[in-house]
Amino acid sequence: MDEGNGCCFSILASKFTVTFATIILTLMLIRVLYVIYRSGKPLLRSKAPRALRTLIVLGSGGHTAEMLNLLSVLQKERFSPRFYVAAATDNMSLQKVRTLENSLADETGVKVEETAQFMQIYRSREVGQSYLTSVWTTLIATAHALWIMFKIRPQVILCNGPGTCFPLCAIAFFFKVVGIRWSSIFYVESIARVRRLSLSGLLLYKLQIADQFFVQWPQLQRQYPRAHYVGCLM
Repeated sequence: MDEGNGCCFSILASKFTVTFATIILTLMLIRVLYVIYRSGKPLLRSKAPRALRTLIVLGSGGHTAEMLNLLSVLQKERFSPRFYVAAATDNMSLQKVRTLENSLADETGVKVEETAQFMQIYRSREVGQSYLTSVWTTLIATAHALWIMFKIRPQVILCNGPGTCFPLCAIAFFFKVVGIRWSSIFYVESIARVRRLSLSGLLLYKLQIADQFFVQWPQLQRQYPRAHYVGCLM
């Protein structure tokens, strides 16, 4: 009798575990679909905040040059404070945006420390690094990205294609799903991408992580209809 009761209890416990797990997964799926549906739409607020904590992801070379062009027309008082993030091996990009922020501080008389911060993030994989060792470095980079996102908790993320932007945007999407922070992600594909998206852009587009996705060539918009064609920004 005791063995029979134990067997019935075990079966009931297993059924309960399966049912509970199914409910949790269903709720998570509903939440993910809701986040995808709500992404790109205005937040339901009676009054917009005065300033938005903004994360700006920098990439080396042409990525930084394009981002500087975007920053030149950005409403600085609206998107503040600004948190610049670049790869740990990319000192040149941070130097360029420091120069930009210093010139802005000279014009406004506001100290750079009050409006901008500069950070670096580990790369998932360096050029030429083996895929085997990149597994470990990817885990480290993801953990570092998670720490940065917890620290900043941005309301706006602006990026234009460097590989370092994907883990940050993916974590931002996860934060939306679990209710930690709702970040609006704006992705501007590089002007160098004429016929196909970069890997970062393709992932953000296919997974519907970006709230607003912009391309600079009309043929790209025809190929990826959810993207917005804005013309050449250079």
